[in-house]
Amino acid sequence: MAISSNVNIKNKRASFEYQLLDKYIAGLALLGTEIKSIREGKANINDSFCNFFEDGLYIRNMHIAEYSFGSFYNHEAKRDRKLLLTKREMKKLKEKGEEKGFTIVPLRIFINERGYAKVEIALAQGKKDFDKRDSIKERETKREMDRAMKR
Repeated sequence: MAISSNVNIKNKRASFEYQLLDKYIAGLALLGTEIKSIREGKANINDSFCNFFEDGLYIRNMHIAEYSFGSFYNHEAKRDRKLLLTKREMKKLKEKGEEKGFTIVPLRIFINERGYAKVEIALAQGKKDFDKRDSIKERETKREMDRAMKR
Protein backbone atom coordinates (compact mmCIF):
# COMPACT_ATOMS: atom_id res chain seq x y z
CA MET A 1 0.00 0.00 0.00
CA ALA A 2 1.93 3.01 -1.26
CA ILE A 3 0.71 6.37 -0.05
CA SER A 4 1.46 9.15 -2.49
CA SER A 5 2.45 12.37 -0.81
CA ASN A 6 4.21 15.44 -2.05
CA VAL A 7 4.90 17.06 1.33
CA ASN A 8 8.39 18.54 1.33
CA ILE A 9 8.81 21.39 3.83
CA LYS A 10 12.33 22.84 3.64
CA ASN A 11 14.52 24.99 5.86
CA LYS A 12 16.09 27.16 3.15
CA ARG A 13 18.21 29.23 5.54
CA ALA A 14 20.04 26.21 6.98
CA SER A 15 22.42 25.73 4.06
CA PHE A 16 23.12 29.48 3.99
CA GLU A 17 23.72 29.87 7.73
CA TYR A 18 25.56 26.57 8.34
CA GLN A 19 28.10 24.30 6.75
CA LEU A 20 26.33 20.92 6.71
CA LEU A 21 28.55 17.98 7.70
CA ASP A 22 26.54 14.78 8.33
CA LYS A 23 22.90 14.20 7.42
CA TYR A 24 20.47 11.85 9.13
CA ILE A 25 16.84 10.85 8.62
CA ALA A 26 14.86 10.78 11.88
CA GLY A 27 11.30 9.83 12.68
CA LEU A 28 9.02 12.16 14.59
CA ALA A 29 6.86 11.32 17.61
CA LEU A 30 3.66 13.18 16.70
CA LEU A 31 0.07 13.43 17.84
CA GLY A 32 -2.80 12.61 15.48
CA THR A 33 -3.71 16.19 14.66
CA GLU A 34 -0.05 17.05 14.02
CA ILE A 35 0.42 14.47 11.27
CA LYS A 36 -2.79 15.66 9.64
CA SER A 37 -1.51 19.24 9.60
CA ILE A 38 1.84 18.13 8.15
CA ARG A 39 0.05 16.22 5.39
CA GLU A 40 -1.72 19.50 4.56
CA GLY A 41 1.71 21.17 4.41
CA LYS A 42 1.09 23.46 7.38
CA ALA A 43 4.44 23.28 9.16
CA ASN A 44 7.46 25.55 9.47
CA ILE A 45 11.02 24.66 10.53
CA ASN A 46 12.85 27.89 9.66
CA ASP A 47 13.63 28.88 13.27
CA SER A 48 13.86 25.38 14.72
CA PHE A 49 16.83 23.54 16.18
CA CYS A 50 17.55 20.26 17.96
CA ASN A 51 18.60 19.75 21.60
CA PHE A 52 19.40 16.76 23.78
CA PHE A 53 17.42 16.29 26.99
CA GLU A 54 17.66 13.43 29.49
CA ASP A 55 15.76 10.89 27.40
CA GLY A 56 16.62 11.79 23.81
CA LEU A 57 16.92 14.31 21.02
CA TYR A 58 14.11 16.86 20.63
CA ILE A 59 13.26 19.34 17.90
CA ARG A 60 12.41 22.72 19.38
CA ASN A 61 10.58 25.74 17.98
CA MET A 62 9.04 23.74 15.10
CA HIS A 63 5.66 25.22 14.23
CA ILE A 64 2.87 22.87 13.15
CA ALA A 65 -0.39 24.73 12.65
CA GLU A 66 -3.45 23.52 14.51
CA TYR A 67 -5.57 21.08 12.53
CA SER A 68 -8.69 22.84 11.27
CA PHE A 69 -11.06 19.93 12.12
CA GLY A 70 -9.44 19.04 15.44
CA SER A 71 -11.85 20.26 18.18
CA PHE A 72 -10.49 20.11 21.75
CA TYR A 73 -8.03 17.32 20.82
CA ASN A 74 -5.85 19.84 18.98
CA HIS A 75 -2.14 20.10 19.75
CA GLU A 76 0.01 23.00 20.89
CA ALA A 77 1.62 24.62 17.81
CA LYS A 78 5.22 25.01 19.07
CA ARG A 79 5.70 22.14 21.50
CA ASP A 80 8.93 20.11 21.68
CA ARG A 81 8.77 16.92 19.61
CA LYS A 82 10.96 13.87 20.13
CA LEU A 83 13.13 12.65 17.25
CA LEU A 84 13.42 8.91 16.73
CA LEU A 85 16.95 7.71 15.87
CA THR A 86 18.98 4.57 16.48
CA LYS A 87 21.20 4.43 19.59
CA ARG A 88 24.33 4.55 17.43
CA GLU A 89 23.16 7.69 15.61
CA MET A 90 22.13 9.33 18.90
CA LYS A 91 25.51 8.62 20.49
CA LYS A 92 27.40 10.00 17.48
CA LEU A 93 25.25 13.15 17.34
CA LYS A 94 25.54 13.72 21.09
CA GLU A 95 29.35 13.49 21.00
CA LYS A 96 29.68 15.86 18.03
CA GLY A 97 26.87 18.19 19.11
CA GLU A 98 28.53 18.93 22.45
CA GLU A 99 31.74 20.14 20.77
CA LYS A 100 32.11 23.90 20.50
CA GLY A 101 30.75 25.36 17.27
CA PHE A 102 28.57 22.40 16.25
CA THR A 103 24.79 22.27 16.25
CA ILE A 104 22.03 20.04 14.92
CA VAL A 105 19.60 21.69 12.50
CA PRO A 106 16.53 20.31 10.71
CA LEU A 107 16.69 20.59 6.92
CA ARG A 108 13.33 19.29 5.72
CA ILE A 109 10.17 17.45 6.70
CA PHE A 110 8.71 14.88 4.35
CA ILE A 111 6.31 11.94 4.30
CA ASN A 112 7.97 8.64 3.33
CA GLU A 113 6.41 5.95 1.13
CA ARG A 114 4.85 4.24 4.17
CA GLY A 115 3.08 7.44 5.23
CA TYR A 116 5.30 8.37 8.18
CA ALA A 117 6.54 11.90 8.80
CA LYS A 118 10.34 12.09 8.73
CA VAL A 119 12.80 14.91 9.40
CA GLU A 120 16.15 15.24 7.69
CA ILE A 121 18.57 16.68 10.23
CA ALA A 122 22.21 17.64 9.84
CA LEU A 123 25.19 18.11 12.06
CA ALA A 124 26.26 21.62 11.17
CA GLN A 125 28.90 24.21 11.86
CA GLY A 126 28.08 27.92 11.75
CA LYS A 127 29.45 29.92 8.81
CA LYS A 128 31.32 33.17 9.19
CA ASP A 129 30.30 36.29 7.24
CA PHE A 130 32.93 35.78 4.56
CA ASP A 131 31.74 32.20 4.02
CA LYS A 132 28.22 33.54 3.46
CA ARG A 133 29.54 36.02 0.89
CA ASP A 134 31.28 33.15 -0.90
CA SER A 135 27.97 31.22 -0.96
CA ILE A 136 26.20 34.20 -2.52
CA LYS A 137 28.98 34.62 -5.10
CA GLU A 138 28.84 30.91 -6.05
CA ARG A 139 25.06 31.04 -6.40
CA GLU A 140 25.20 34.11 -8.65
CA THR A 141 27.89 32.63 -10.92
CA LYS A 142 25.91 29.39 -11.24
CA ARG A 143 22.78 31.39 -12.12
CA GLU A 144 24.70 33.35 -14.79
CA MET A 145 26.12 30.13 -16.29
CA ASP A 146 22.63 28.63 -16.45
CA ARG A 147 21.34 31.74 -18.22
CA ALA A 148 24.23 31.61 -20.73
CA MET A 149 23.55 27.92 -21.46
CA LYS A 150 19.86 28.57 -22.19
CA ARG A 151 20.62 31.22 -24.82
